[in-house]
Amino acid sequence: MRTVVVSGASSGIGSATAERFARAGDRVYNLDVNKPHARSEGITWLETDVADWAAVEQAIGRIHAEQGRIDVAVANAGISVRHGVLAIEEAEARRIVDVNLLGVLGMWQAAARRMVAQGSGVLLATASVNGHRGFPYYADYNATKAGVAALCRTFAMELSPAVRAACVSPGAVLTPMQLAEYTPEMLDAVNARIPAGRHAAPEEIASAFFYLASSEAQFMTGQELVIDGGEIAGSTTSDFGTAVSAESGPR
Repeated sequence: MRTVVVSGASSGIGSATAERFARAGDRVYNLDVNKPHARSEGITWLETDVADWAAVEQAIGRIHAEQGRIDVAVANAGISVRHGVLAIEEAEARRIVDVNLLGVLGMWQAAARRMVAQGSGVLLATASVNGHRGFPYYADYNATKAGVAALCRTFAMELSPAVRAACVSPGAVLTPMQLAEYTPEMLDAVNARIPAGRHAAPEEIASAFFYLASSEAQFMTGQELVIDGGEIAGSTTSDFGTAVSAESGPR
């Protein structure tokens, strides 16, 4: 039985990921500012803003004190605002960076200190295919996701072989965040540009995290696992924002 910490696990990819580990019998903690919509067996919610490093350190310390170890830390919490580059406001941009990028760094650092001391552990995070291309209307979000992939490589280089680090870069995923920003027509337009013809389900991304945390992935560190239905395999994203107003949204 492992001790698993997942940030942003009250909805979307984080919720599906926490549920996946809990079904396997792991002890799971959810660090999120929002309360889960429903109580799930085996998942403990700790109200935590990942942008507050002191609060994250306190939460990780509490979990470690209760369980004696931290085996897997999934830094998943993320936010986005749909806006053009000329309309980005400083407060919005700073909050996105604080949550999406510095939130990963702070959580990984707190967890890694315990993992290094115990001699093992896996650090995982949600990056995005948005970090690979210049997707319109999400410049600050895109930059944070590219930064997460860079953090992954650096943590892997510094902490191997005891601690592994990897990230998952989803393509379009049918999450509450995506549904809040896109009309059905916009979702259809995005689906038409994905070779697989659809958005991913959050559970499909959760399965990737579960695999990366498993013994079967012991030789994987510093890796970015792209799960996008073939979206960036060719030129399917190169004309986003030109023919239709359904540019790729947050992942």
